[in-house]
Formats: sequence, structure tokens, C-alpha cells
Amino acid sequence: MTWNGKASIAFSKICVVLFAAVAALLVITAPWVTHWFVGFSRANVQQEQSLFMATIYTGAVFIFPILWNLWHLLVQIGKENVFVQENVRRLRVISWCCFGVAVVCLASTAYYLPYLFVAAIAAFMALIVRVVKNIMQQAVALKDEVDYTI
Repeated sequence: MTWNGKASIAFSKICVVLFAAVAALLVITAPWVTHWFVGFSRANVQQEQSLFMATIYTGAVFIFPILWNLWHLLVQIGKENVFVQENVRRLRVISWCCFGVAVVCLASTAYYLPYLFVAAIAAFMALIVRVVKNIMQQAVALKDEVDYTI
């Protein structure tokens, strides 16, 4: 198999599906996973098991829209609809959802400090997606201008 744009899009779609499956599995098994984690952890977090589950469920509110929009971005790119306003909108949603995850994780540091690292990573990811969104928005504006030029 030759590695090209189509293969890269296909691989990315597979990754999105795998992430969605893992996220769904985590949401479904959250009570068991959090029970295992608080028992495994050296930190004294036995009383916070319900808070861990709340973090997982609240984070899922943002994770699934991220994956949904990533999937649709890949579909559009596969159709060679790259510089369109819909993709800019999807990137905007993804960036705000990343900020949402950052806020959830930042709030979760109240009971488990290592969430600070996840919050920082999510905020940084939001920033990167936001910059890509701004670049894409400028590219859409340039494309529209060229399309209307005779």
C-alpha cells in the first residue's frame, strides 16, 4: 500500500473510531474503572470515587463532539472540500470542546492534583486547534475571494 492522502485519511478515520470506542468503553465501565483506580492508587482517594466518575462523565460531554467533528472533517477532506466554512466551524467547535475538557480537568484538581497536567495539555491542544482554525478561516476567505474574481 502506498502512503498517500487517501491512506492518511483512512488511517485517521480508524484512529477516530478507535478513540470513540475507547471513550464509550470508559463511559460504560466508569464505575469499575474508578473503583480499580482508587484501589490501585497510592494517593488516598477512596472517598473521591464518585468525583472521578463525575469527571469522566462530564469530560465525555466534550470528547464525543470532538470525535464527531473530527470524523466529519475527515469526510470533507476526503471529498476534497478543504477550504470551506463548515470546516472552520467544526474546528471552532473542537477548540471550544478542548477548552471545556481543560476546565473540567482544572476543576478536578480540587480533589486530584495530577488532573492539572491533563488540563494544561487540553488547553494547549485547544490553542493549537484555534490557530489552525484561524489559518483555515483566512484560507477560506482567500479562496472565496479568488472564486469571485473573474
